[in-house]
Amino acid sequence: MLDLSQLRSFVAVEQMGSFTLAADRLGLGQSTVSQHIQRLEAALGRKLLVRDTHKVMLTGDGEALLSHARALLSIEGQVQSLFQNNSLRGSLRLGVSEDFVTSQLPAVLEDFVRSHPSVDLELTVALSGVLYEMQDNGEIDLVLAKRRLGDDRGKLVYREPLVWLARDPERVLASGPLPLIAFPPPSVTRVIALEALARNGVAWRIVCTCGSLSGLTAAARAGMGVLVQPRSMAPSGLKEIAAGKLPVLEDVEFVLVPRKGADQALVSALSDDILQKVRGLRSV
Repeated sequence: MLDLSQLRSFVAVEQMGSFTLAADRLGLGQSTVSQHIQRLEAALGRKLLVRDTHKVMLTGDGEALLSHARALLSIEGQVQSLFQNNSLRGSLRLGVSEDFVTSQLPAVLEDFVRSHPSVDLELTVALSGVLYEMQDNGEIDLVLAKRRLGDDRGKLVYREPLVWLARDPERVLASGPLPLIAFPPPSVTRVIALEALARNGVAWRIVCTCGSLSGLTAAARAGMGVLVQPRSMAPSGLKEIAAGKLPVLEDVEFVLVPRKGADQALVSALSDDILQKVRGLRSV
């Protein structure tokens, strides 16, 4: 019989790409998570994970197990919720900024979804400015997005420096007007970048505009130009441009903004979960 604690460790390692981060997320020691994986592999008689110098990856057998492991853990959550008198119910519309989705959202949301199967969670992914507009129109209950320094909306989750990124920094910097790869308006990072360039008299041109971070990343990896992102969310394959080569960018803040009139029990439960998970990930 499969052990659910071992499956939980297996899914966490796959999501986090690291035994250390998985252990921190689960509140376990790294040795315990390693033992869970070893015992699970022994029980199945298959190798599930392989490691290189940077990341832990699934084997073919690990890929085959993953969806079944998630299904079993989901059923466990549903059963627990069924017998909890204080289980949450209702619907909650969550808006999350594009860059956060690709980096941290799975680890943040999976436990909430599994623990509260009676909550219908509707996710909208968009630029921060678009999410705030939708919330003002009553279309979103809780926003997790960026704000500029000095903006007092929402509850601070964490503050993050913005950085200039490129595949080949020296070549891009020598190519005349700075080629920029950017989200369309009303992007917060776009405005900050353009203001910094204008203050310092740096000529620029937009070479790629896309509402999807995957599209922007593809353009940057192709060597088309410079991309601005929070440092912890810098896509692989891009290098941070050294200090002094381009103007300093102001930090951004990621915040949680509830809508007035939203279900406070649901908003508080998800907000508390997001704060705990995100701050836990960043403390590692």
